[in-house]
This record gives sequence, C-alpha cells and structure tokens, in this order.
Amino acid sequence: MTDYRAGFVSFVGRPNVGKSTLTNALVGQKVAITSSKPQTTRRAIRGIVHREHGQIILVDTPGLHRPRTLLGERLNTLVQSTLGDVDVIAFCVPANEPIGPGDRFINEQLERYPRAKKVAIVTKTDATSKAKVAEQLLAVSELREWAAIIPVSAPRGEQLDVLVAELLTLLPESEQPLYPADALTDEDLSDRIAEFIREAALEGVSDELPHSIAVVVDDMVEREDKDLLEIYANLYVERDSQKGIIIGKGGARLREVGTTARAQIEGLLGRKVHLALHIKVAKEWQRDPKQLGRLGF
Repeated sequence: MTDYRAGFVSFVGRPNVGKSTLTNALVGQKVAITSSKPQTTRRAIRGIVHREHGQIILVDTPGLHRPRTLLGERLNTLVQSTLGDVDVIAFCVPANEPIGPGDRFINEQLERYPRAKKVAIVTKTDATSKAKVAEQLLAVSELREWAAIIPVSAPRGEQLDVLVAELLTLLPESEQPLYPADALTDEDLSDRIAEFIREAALEGVSDELPHSIAVVVDDMVEREDKDLLEIYANLYVERDSQKGIIIGKGGARLREVGTTARAQIEGLLGRKVHLALHIKVAKEWQRDPKQLGRLGF
C-alpha cells in the first residue's frame, strides 16, 4: 500500500468547545455523546475515520480542567495518559469565545507531550462572523508554532475534508489499517448504550447535577416470544434530592429520558428495544474511590 498513513489523533480543549460534535461529524456516526453541559465526555472514546489513503483513530477525551473531585482527577489522569500515546494533538478553540485562562492552561500542558505534533482547530465558525473567525485564527497562531491551524464548522460540515487531509499528512506511514474497514468505534456496546441514557438524562437539568449522574447497563436480555431486546440500566445520582429531579413530577421526567434514550439505542441497533431504567443513590460517588471503581472509573 503506497503512502498509506494511520495513527491516533486526540482532540483537547476546554469542556464544551465542540470536541464530541467534531468527532461524530468526522466518523459519520454518533460515537460520542454531546450536550450543552460541560464535562459530558468521561471516557477516551475512539472514533475511526476511514479514507482511501489512511485511517485516523480519533480519541475524544474529557476536557482538561482543574479538578475539584476525585472523579475530576481521574478524568485528568485519563486525558494525560491518552495524550502520551497519540501521534497528533488537536487543540480545539471555539471561534465565538475569546481565548481565556482555561485555553492558556491547556496550551501550557501541551509542552508535556513533545512527541505529538500539534495542530489548532478553530471550532464553531458558524456561530460568529467571518471577521471574528479571522481574529480568533490570529489569536490562536500567537499561542505557539502549530503544524496547522484549521477553522471548521462540524454541524455544517465545513472544512472537515480539509481537516482530515491535513491530519492524515501528519500521521505515520502504515503498511495497513489499524482497524477493520467497517469499524467506527472500539467502544463496548453496553458502554455506548449507557452513554445514550446519560445524554438523555443530562438535557434540561441544573448545572451541578450533570456531574452527579452515572449510568451502568445491568443486563441485556433477548425476549423469546418476540424480536425485542430488553435493556435494564441503573442511573446513579449522589443525593436523594437529585433522584427526585431525575424522576420528575409523577415520573414524567424519567419517562422522557427513557423515550429519548430508547430512540437513540434503537437507531444504533436497528431493532426494537424495551428500556427499563432504575434510579439509585450512590452517596458522593465522585469522591469515593470504591464507588468510582464500581461505576467504571
């Protein structure tokens, strides 16, 4: 295979700068959940982009931040261990917000990874004027010497082909693809289902609650009498008061979460599912090493 390239690219940036949306747009399928809430991504989800001349394995990490809980510390450790192994680090900065202390903090952290090539991606170009985008490109160029700076709009699909071509040139040559041609992610199916449930639960809740939500798929059972997959999942929160918020008046909120998540899961599996959700309280789980382990962190 002549001049075939394959390797790992990690998107970093403050929480909520569009990393997951960009990952999904490049892969062409939803492999990372998205939400307007910060710290939505909790795992280094791999999305795989296939092109004739190469393969990009995208590692969508949690946003680097100054941690306030043990969960936060573990997420940062996950980001740091991931970045030590990738070929290219792509620093995402939104076009519609000025560069702030959070961005500078992450830019400084990039010094720890001399092996990786560094590119800057200015995201959300559809959310502001062309003049503002130009200003942001200039501001980003002053942070460091980048291998490339690329403005993109993931929702509109603008400049994504340019980004892919640029990333491929920076990856090492490879005799063959690293993943099979039909692979879009290496995420376990039950993890993807749990993430869809968590995404549905995140919408419309207050700012402190999202961090307190964790989801674990307990069981998946094939019905014998009909073509139906039964999925049993537990949704964990940290306090009784949060349990009430998730359930909502007369259980309306929980039904809404179930309906939204079920539609996503059926889209993923291409078949009918029955989704049974249970809410459990795991007190202060973000700060408890034992509970973090049980919940997969």
